[in-house]
Amino acid sequence: MHPILSFRGRFLGYLLLWVTFGALLAGIIAVTGEASLHWAELFAIPLAVLMGLQCLPCWYLVRGMAPDEVPAWRLVGTWTGTSFVLLSVWLGAATLWIRVLKAFDQIPLVDPGTLMPLLVFAGCVGVLLAMLGLSSSAASERSRDAERRALELRAYAREAEMSFLRRQLDPHFLFNSLNSVAALIGSDAIAARRMCLLMADFFRKSLKFSAQQTIALSDELTLIETFLAIEEVRFGDRLRRSVEVTAEAMPMRVPALLLQPLVENAVHHGIAHLIDGGEIKVRAKVRGHLLDIVVENTCDADRPASRSTGLGLANVRGRLESMYGIRASMDVENTPGVFRVLLALPASPTEAPSARPDR
Repeated sequence: MHPILSFRGRFLGYLLLWVTFGALLAGIIAVTGEASLHWAELFAIPLAVLMGLQCLPCWYLVRGMAPDEVPAWRLVGTWTGTSFVLLSVWLGAATLWIRVLKAFDQIPLVDPGTLMPLLVFAGCVGVLLAMLGLSSSAASERSRDAERRALELRAYAREAEMSFLRRQLDPHFLFNSLNSVAALIGSDAIAARRMCLLMADFFRKSLKFSAQQTIALSDELTLIETFLAIEEVRFGDRLRRSVEVTAEAMPMRVPALLLQPLVENAVHHGIAHLIDGGEIKVRAKVRGHLLDIVVENTCDADRPASRSTGLGLANVRGRLESMYGIRASMDVENTPGVFRVLLALPASPTEAPSARPDR
């Protein structure tokens, strides 16, 4: 819709500008002695308002002819022709308006023909100002549209990135779990069967939340418990776990399957390399407007330093950046005997908003 006609206050302000233009024209007519101030006001102000109404449809022409999309010669020709038509119609209306005023005994001091040079000049100035104003408005709207489209494209790109990162999780986990099942089949068929059942339960729960961008932390912990139950089939007493989550943190929303790759790394790059096994700790609490989550595990101090570049950590970092931008953070602490991942993300018990363009 027309930006001026879409709001009554804006339209009234637009008319007021043209009334002011008409008042200035009336003052010039009166000062030059062509007519009395009273007659000049009756004559000039309605004509100025008419010019403003005439120029309104030109906004659609301005909007459809962006300077960077239309050849210069076409712009010049179009605006020259449009201005000529507007000015001709306006001067014709001025002549008719003089006759109407005469019919009501409103007679100028001199021959109305002497006003034509001034009216031509005033008409050219009015049309020029109208075109400049409408062009500025159209340029501003094009700029807003371009910015909106850019933001939408960035949001779509982030959503595609999020989908890609989430699709990576299931194959990665499935690959490792199938290797574990294959290793158990020859030595402990019962344990292999139990692992298969637990895997089915895990993927059933994963599918339940797959349609959601975020889930409650309590649901995420349920998935973690199932995952660790799968790994306990392999490691037995070597795998110990501790979960310390405050009641306030339980309903907070987190990206679905955010913690699973961190716990998986803790098992396969930490506990698996320890003869006596070790402990995986998951802690979470609300701190002001942030949800702090810590996943840590005991590890071999002499193990190769390759874990920091693994798929799991990169995946988690990428998902946090895509969803929250600078509002979330991820830090890794690799000290002798302990590997720790610290997450801080906005604490919200409702669905997380779309990604913002502030990465």
